[in-house]
Amino acid sequence: MFLNILLLFITAFGAGIAVFLIPELNKEKFKAILSFSGAYLFSITVIHILPELFHESSNPIQAGIFVLMGFFLQMMLEYFTSGVEHGHIHHSHETTAIPYLLLVSLGIHSFLEGTLLVHPSSVHGGEGATTLMFGLIMHKMPEAFALMSVLVLQMKNKTLAIGLLVLFALTSPMGMMMSNALFNMNLITKDVFGILFALVAGNFLHISTTIFFESSPEHKFKAQKLLLSVSGAGMAILAEYFMGH
Repeated sequence: MFLNILLLFITAFGAGIAVFLIPELNKEKFKAILSFSGAYLFSITVIHILPELFHESSNPIQAGIFVLMGFFLQMMLEYFTSGVEHGHIHHSHETTAIPYLLLVSLGIHSFLEGTLLVHPSSVHGGEGATTLMFGLIMHKMPEAFALMSVLVLQMKNKTLAIGLLVLFALTSPMGMMMSNALFNMNLITKDVFGILFALVAGNFLHISTTIFFESSPEHKFKAQKLLLSVSGAGMAILAEYFMGH
């Protein structure tokens, strides 16, 4: 568990700090990274999270409703985040103001992600923790990079921007630790975790499909993007078969 916490934090913080090391990231390369990570995220949701969710659920229809709620919850959050969670970097005028709505909305999304990594022996039965972890890491990198890009562009205080990045990097580990602790103390049940997983599955479906649409302006689907997307899906399948079982 400690290793997962450390990896989640280092991934988010490192990707955010990379903004200072790669100030002008090539737009096409960034889209390529998003295409691969989006395909992996979509695939791991379809072949791991959703099957496990419906298999463990005592009420599959109710589980499906919560997946839909997670999908539309993510749509609502994106009203405040402007798509930072799927790597959308937008420009804004410099200001000293802290973008509270952006940070809170993105923090909620990131916290929910962390609940997916609750101790595998308690919920996942020891299966699939590695593939989920890899999926979250791939998702965190463009997410944190985009967030830090926005913070640096909007705020004049780089030290404060780094401090806010640290807080963001802690949200997924906090979600993981809190959900695991509450479960171990019998304060929340496995059914509650099922609801959380359904909400996150809906989140992931919205984010991954949005990546496909946003990186294909005017519905142009390039051969490179097809190859990257198929590669991402293929890696998810291989990870599920070789690391999830």
